Amino acid sequence: MNKQLSALLDPRGYQEREVIQLAKRPTLEELQKGKILFYNNTKLGFCNYYTVFDRMKEHLTQAGITNFVEYTETVRGKNSEKLHEYAAMLAKEKPTAAIVAFGDMGTSSSTTVVAIALEKLGIPTVYMTAPPGTAITEGVGVYRAGNLCLCSVDIYQASTVEEVAAQVDLKWDYIIQSLTSNGEKLKQLAYINFKMDKVAPAKNGLLPYLPEYDEEKSSEPGSYMEEVNEYFNSQHISDGLPIIPPTKRRYENMMEYCPWDENLKLVDPSGPSGKEITVKDVAISAIMAGCTPKAMPVLVSAFKALNNPLYNFNQSVTTSHPGGNLCIVSGPIAQEIGVSGKQGCQGPGWPANATIGRAINLVLMNVLRSVPGVCDLDCIASQAEFTYCFAEEPELAQWKMINEDHFDSKTTTVYLLKAEPLHDIIDFLSLNGHDLLDTIIHCCTTLGSNNAYMPGPLVVCLTPDHAMMLKKDGYTKEMIQEHIHTYVYHEVPMVRGRGLVPVRPKEWENRHPLPVTRFPRDVEVVTIGGRGGHSGVILPWALHSEGCVEALTLPNGKIAGSIEEFRKK
Repeated sequence: MNKQLSALLDPRGYQEREVIQLAKRPTLEELQKGKILFYNNTKLGFCNYYTVFDRMKEHLTQAGITNFVEYTETVRGKNSEKLHEYAAMLAKEKPTAAIVAFGDMGTSSSTTVVAIALEKLGIPTVYMTAPPGTAITEGVGVYRAGNLCLCSVDIYQASTVEEVAAQVDLKWDYIIQSLTSNGEKLKQLAYINFKMDKVAPAKNGLLPYLPEYDEEKSSEPGSYMEEVNEYFNSQHISDGLPIIPPTKRRYENMMEYCPWDENLKLVDPSGPSGKEITVKDVAISAIMAGCTPKAMPVLVSAFKALNNPLYNFNQSVTTSHPGGNLCIVSGPIAQEIGVSGKQGCQGPGWPANATIGRAINLVLMNVLRSVPGVCDLDCIASQAEFTYCFAEEPELAQWKMINEDHFDSKTTTVYLLKAEPLHDIIDFLSLNGHDLLDTIIHCCTTLGSNNAYMPGPLVVCLTPDHAMMLKKDGYTKEMIQEHIHTYVYHEVPMVRGRGLVPVRPKEWENRHPLPVTRFPRDVEVVTIGGRGGHSGVILPWALHSEGCVEALTLPNGKIAGSIEEFRKK
């Protein structure tokens, strides 16, 4: 075998890791004369978490440090550029030091970026974290700064005031030393002992590993494929399922239907690694996922949709929410390349569905290093984070499909939504669309769903039988959307003080009851699957996050009518 063509491409891409110069620490006397900046990313406003700042201020006051200034603003919905702008605004206070909190869940990654930015602006900073956010702050710290003063306290939502205060007391020596030490001592305090990627990926884009290939032993245990998969799993560059080794030869084949430059940026710097996602990154993970070359135009369009500012991609890749990146392909190219919306389309047995969805999620793990159990906040996660892709079928559709709503029947689109796995809606007994719709609306939210607290998009997946019942009784797609928007809601007392911090339109402050959608078009309706009484609903993450649609276009911007238009001449 040609070793050059069999060399394995590194799916992480090149990581140009910056090691920042930490700000010079002041003396205790300088701290007493100066100003301490406290930045609260809003997490301290819940449970007993504000005790973190209260107890720290008590300790500082006892040490003769009493000049405090505090800012509170969420990092949610801000990309890296906005986070750096916010840090620059904080720096105008000219503080002697800064204490940043709280990194325990979804805000952890973005708040780490703020802490790093403050250090770069010359402000000594300590970032307060707690499990599981601690792990992700360590990852962001390694990839984006190389070193950082991170103080993890062992508290959670039910910790009492006394327990929180005791944890701060336990870590006080570390905190004050991190604000006043320099030289070797500061180096030790800011050292991050991260669990993976101890050696940064090489600039040549290749893995430092070339397994021996023996044709005669290739099907035996311990052979080439088993060896490769063991290596990829050990390096956290796989999702745990067997992968296809991404050789240069396979990469060249994967680019057959990919007329874009391999270095074209598809997604802005995001996630723990802070890397951008390029066409090459997508192609390498597509190989690993088992995609055919004809999948590349769909994947490129999917990542363009993910990069839409309305998707809130930067936070979506590390959230504790168990959703995947749902990709619905609508239009003629879906059927050309075998993406299915037929019976069982959200399960096994459909290679294009499985591999395209898998490739999307592999890119996030491999390039952005959002690795479960290491640098990701998922509490339990779900199968939607392995793969989540299906198509609309023109022969099943009872109303306009997504591509027709946004463009026309000849245009192929992808619809991307950060969302939970499908929730089953069973109804074999209703005899008309009116009763069926009552069943559907009772499945479109629960007190444990994100949309009880954050209104946003949802997708109703109707089987052909259910869709025909609704259409027979005169329901248009618009009528279904309006009905669900009107009748899916929660009573205010049921959502108050539970779940998670609500993110709702300001004009909803005194609204009662509380809808789970903002307007009827938040409800997407698709007809998929086989005959029978099991429809389903897909509930959203919805945290500053929309469903985003992107047409499959050629590099010149022309909408493609066939997959063959993408083929390199």
